[in-house]
Amino acid sequence: MTQSTDLLPEGLEDRLTQSAARITSAMRACLDVLDAHGYDRVRPPLLEFERSLSSRMKGIHSRKMFRFVDPASLRTLALRSDITPQIGRIAATSMKDAPRPLRMAYCGDTALIQASQLDPARERLQLGGELIGADTVAAASEIVMVAIEAMKAAGMTGVSVDFTLPDLVDTLTAQDMSMSADTVEAIRRELDTKDAGGLKAVGGEAYLPLLYATGPFSDAMAKLRELDAGGELATRLDGLEAIAGRIGDAARITLDPTERYGFEYQSWFGFTLYAEGLRGAAGRGGTYAIGGSEEAATGFTLYVNRLAEVAQDVEAAKTLFLPLGHDIDAAARLRSEGWRTIAQLAVGDDPAGLGCTHRLEGTSATPI
Repeated sequence: MTQSTDLLPEGLEDRLTQSAARITSAMRACLDVLDAHGYDRVRPPLLEFERSLSSRMKGIHSRKMFRFVDPASLRTLALRSDITPQIGRIAATSMKDAPRPLRMAYCGDTALIQASQLDPARERLQLGGELIGADTVAAASEIVMVAIEAMKAAGMTGVSVDFTLPDLVDTLTAQDMSMSADTVEAIRRELDTKDAGGLKAVGGEAYLPLLYATGPFSDAMAKLRELDAGGELATRLDGLEAIAGRIGDAARITLDPTERYGFEYQSWFGFTLYAEGLRGAAGRGGTYAIGGSEEAATGFTLYVNRLAEVAQDVEAAKTLFLPLGHDIDAAARLRSEGWRTIAQLAVGDDPAGLGCTHRLEGTSATPI
């Protein structure tokens, strides 16, 4: 049997007209919100040297990227799997002397060698904002609020935010100098899987209460406060409460203090965004340090392809059929007023079949 040459690789798909229109509409809405809050857009390249991409953020692994040798430099190039490290590079090099805090926005395609079973897509349109030079409570509050506003502008409803503390285990285990690195990693692993029995078996019984300090923010926070008898987490918990206070009723807030999935390089604060009707996360964000410069930063990423899954279909524009020999000035004027035009190219062109709703008669639009 002959193999079709028109099949797409696993995890890749064409986005046809309605889907592409929803993606474009969501992208524009989100970027408009970022621009309104002072985030200037940058456009890093699709490819970079592998070493540069893998060194800017802790936890970024080049083995997850498509890699090949550049015939010009004979160095290894990588296709980006995440744009945030590129923003870090720009901040640390081209814009290192720009006033801080530096606000940057971006939107572009990323690719993965292998996706997860829960999210099989290997190509994603990543959009986000980064606030470079600050990982304070004020910066985190701004980032979360801008992310929520962008989601709502893209048509999302029922927005919720799940807070986490990515470095929680490191902070707590640092108090016990007798604990080996292997034990700490085992505790992290069992907390990741929410396995109480496994946690006991690896010597992490003291961390069992963390498995239950989850859920609605106020209840989970109260449990964390009870656990933090020594006050090691007091500053972080105060910060979480301040951020939650800034959000107010803008979104539902939950807390899962040990969640680490998707937080490869975040430090004291991380958050995951969800929306009603959307499968999986709509985006993630948090605080981090840029590799090389070690500059503090806070940011978020939205997965625009997912937002488009539940966004409303874009309302079809009024489409005007321009017959042969039409008035060019009249057509230009109508386009400036928001009309979409399709010009007749041959005598047999069918206006209705081409999706036109009106026909240009003289200088006026007439319904078909």
